[in-house]
Amino acid sequence: LHHRTLPAHRTRSGPVAAASWAPPEDSAPRRAAVTGASFTGTLCHLVLEEHVPRPDTPRHHADRGRTEVARAVPRGAGLPEPIAVIAYGGRFADAENADAYWQLMLDGHDRLRPVPSDRLDRELHYAPGALSLNRSYTELGGHAPVPQSPPRGTGIGAERYAAMDDAQRMTLAVAAELFGRRAGRPLTGRGLIALASNLGLAADRQAHVDGSLGELEDRVRELTAFKALSTPEVERLLDTARRTYGRPAGPTPDTLDGALASGSAALLAGVYGLEAVPLAVEAACASSLAALDAAMTALRNGTADYALAGGVELPCSARDMALCSALGLLSHTRITPFDTDADGFTPGDGCALFLLKRQSDAERDGDEIVALLTGMGAANDAKSLIAPDVEGQVRAMRQAFAQVPHAPSEVDYLEAHGTGTKVGDRVEIAATGRVYGGPERTRPLEIGSAKGFVGHTFAAAGGAGLLRTLLALRTATLPPNTNLHHPNPALELDTLPAVLGTRAKAWPAAPGRPRRAAVSSFGTGGINYHLLVEELSPVTGGPGRPNALRDDEPKDGTGLPR
Repeated sequence: LHHRTLPAHRTRSGPVAAASWAPPEDSAPRRAAVTGASFTGTLCHLVLEEHVPRPDTPRHHADRGRTEVARAVPRGAGLPEPIAVIAYGGRFADAENADAYWQLMLDGHDRLRPVPSDRLDRELHYAPGALSLNRSYTELGGHAPVPQSPPRGTGIGAERYAAMDDAQRMTLAVAAELFGRRAGRPLTGRGLIALASNLGLAADRQAHVDGSLGELEDRVRELTAFKALSTPEVERLLDTARRTYGRPAGPTPDTLDGALASGSAALLAGVYGLEAVPLAVEAACASSLAALDAAMTALRNGTADYALAGGVELPCSARDMALCSALGLLSHTRITPFDTDADGFTPGDGCALFLLKRQSDAERDGDEIVALLTGMGAANDAKSLIAPDVEGQVRAMRQAFAQVPHAPSEVDYLEAHGTGTKVGDRVEIAATGRVYGGPERTRPLEIGSAKGFVGHTFAAAGGAGLLRTLLALRTATLPPNTNLHHPNPALELDTLPAVLGTRAKAWPAAPGRPRRAAVSSFGTGGINYHLLVEELSPVTGGPGRPNALRDDEPKDGTGLPR
């Protein structure tokens, strides 16, 4: 289009040379199309046309006009439609589903324990108290066992399931929970599956290592230094290498999706027969909210009628724990968000998924609305790879509030990122105070973090926070913090004002408005996301059930409906 030239190409008859691209006879712009296809069955089609500037509109005038119009739009004008959460699922340490996850929160104790030896070989990858490039100085983690058999009804055979990546197996289990909550109700229309996973898919990397391990062994045997060793000594060293790298089954056509970043999303589309585009999202530890952002945008733009979004990651592994230890990011004891003893995070395995629709569509279809996602903001610090920045977090929060008709003072609860470092906690509370503080706030902002219970789940962290927030709204219960013995006085919570609760308590409704919450999630590279959530108001909501449970509704020990 730019050069007005049809490019050279090849047909069955032979090569065709490039040629001048004549304009259409009706003076229409030149147009082209681009098609893309993937192993997962995804097809994309893009239509382009050349830009023909109007001769009476200088370029700089047009640019200035667009800028001025954008600045002239007042806050609150043309607010986007809220997005309804109509189903959810989750799996974390000692919590095989979302209900168990909520009970864990109510119990008030963490689930951080020594990681199993098959995930962290103590002889090879554990060196307490020392910084090392290939060893972890902690053995604690929020390990979540991976189901050993596929969910019923998925049609996945035992051989294929055994060859799957653990992150895929975890995702399948959580998806089965999510769709089980819908009791078989079908999804129609165009869909999107946006799934985040940073370091969880290891099968492809492992296959590449295994492919070269035999050659490595041959070269080792040729080394002069090794020739001086006895045969048992050589075999002991080679055995150490084999244990380090392992020997899982190689990739097959049935397990190709395990080598693709979008493979887990494509797997869900195939298993559940969804007409949905599978999308991989990577935004470091903010990836779950980034996936939700992509889903909300597609729903609001009308390019999707439903969306399945969330994140999965299993960082309780030798590779991830050694990497984070080398950077000094892990706690030497256990993660303690907002405490004076905070010295880093503890890793945790996890997965959380959410099924979304536009509120109007969910009400039309008679879906149960768990809660509404009303605003999403994203920003970047652009200053440091790992050091947080107040200004970047503030920008993300303010972007979210530009999409809603209420002020920050009308938000009751913040599910914080809660990284568990003194600097990270201090920066997050300072940014929160800039946006949420002030004389307009009539009662303290409640602040909590799921990380103290199940660890930092990396790509799934934002999903863990949102799931906790949804269940808090659903039961009208403010969740507690754990391992918070001495709140850090440098946080200056009283000036916000804000409180860090250590026990679950009733969430009182404010007169004339629904309960509201927010979720923050930040990632390496300065990525900041902030999500606004609220319950479905009994006054304005449709047929979806309000989240404040009725007194006559059967409940289990978690406060959730049976």
